[in-house]
Amino acid sequence: MSVTPIGSMPTNTVKLYLTSLLILVILMAAVVQADAADVRLKDLADFPGRADVRLFGYGLVVGLQGTGDGAGTQFTVQSLASMLTRLGVTVSARDIKVKNVAAVMVTAELSTESKSGAHLDVTVSSMGDAKSLQGGVLLMTPLTGLDGQLYAYAQGPVSTGGFNIDAGGGTKVSKNYTLVGRVPGGAVLERELVQFEPADGMLRIVLRDPDYATARAVADVINDLYPEMAVPVDQASIKVGIPDEFSDPGGKVAFISTLGSLMLTPDMPARVVINEKTGTIVAGERVSIAPVALAHGNITIQIRTQPIISQPAPFSNGETVVDRQSDIEVTEEGSRVIAMPEATNIHDVAQALNGIGATPRDIIAIFQALKSAGALRAELIII
Repeated sequence: MSVTPIGSMPTNTVKLYLTSLLILVILMAAVVQADAADVRLKDLADFPGRADVRLFGYGLVVGLQGTGDGAGTQFTVQSLASMLTRLGVTVSARDIKVKNVAAVMVTAELSTESKSGAHLDVTVSSMGDAKSLQGGVLLMTPLTGLDGQLYAYAQGPVSTGGFNIDAGGGTKVSKNYTLVGRVPGGAVLERELVQFEPADGMLRIVLRDPDYATARAVADVINDLYPEMAVPVDQASIKVGIPDEFSDPGGKVAFISTLGSLMLTPDMPARVVINEKTGTIVAGERVSIAPVALAHGNITIQIRTQPIISQPAPFSNGETVVDRQSDIEVTEEGSRVIAMPEATNIHDVAQALNGIGATPRDIIAIFQALKSAGALRAELIII
């Protein structure tokens, strides 16, 4: 392949080439800068005065297609009779026999940032012997806190994210878990939480995922803009002074808005999150595993690590470098083998297991065993 020197190109072609090269360099610099600081502070932390309160209440879900509580769940029947009485319909609890109603516990979270009239997501959980909450509607349910105060009312259609079908004759088809659902925006806030201001007049930024390195990074990025104003207190909080230019009315809001837009790169811990109800597994990029051999049912996993030594030439200024290469070998009955020469991490293991048809339940059990053996270098969270 021949290469034409730039000097022999026509002038217009040279200008076009240099312009394209300049645009490419600018785009690459923008990408590098975006990768170096790609998260806003407001997406990592909560600002002063925020507090969360758990709300709960007892309610009824109606409109179920024969999958509600049975006759043995007396509190459902009594609740339905009491509700009808308040609506002006007199009926005895002994005469009520419906399968389209289920008693549920309704829970929600409230923060000081929520104002009166705001909508909150609520979680609905079956309390009786209902088979499914699919297609149901939550009736008006008061939500209270531990202080006994009424904060919100919840109502709306329940979303379960799955289905449970009984075709008769012992044939059933189900997907995910249908006895717990959500009502997005189903609660309307009636009472606000009291917001407390720090006594020393300082702002306190609280990280949602506490980490010492991230707390230090937050303080550094603030001090770059407002020198000597931020001090990391611990792995979860940073104390920030308010500059004089933000001392006028409304200045605090402008200062917090400026801080929330600051960009930084967090140092997140390695985690593996498992949802056993849905069979979902999420692993971070920093998750890794130690060399280990594991057998689960008819599946065998063997992870080997061998050193790779790079020796420089004699009398050179180079240094001897020792690296490690890991291999994963996954075998199932039937002599089907998948070998993986890449660096070992949890993503590679999950991909290998999926390649041989391992179910999510098998993978979850394997991850839990790796954690118990001390081979999983990550925090294991089960929800």
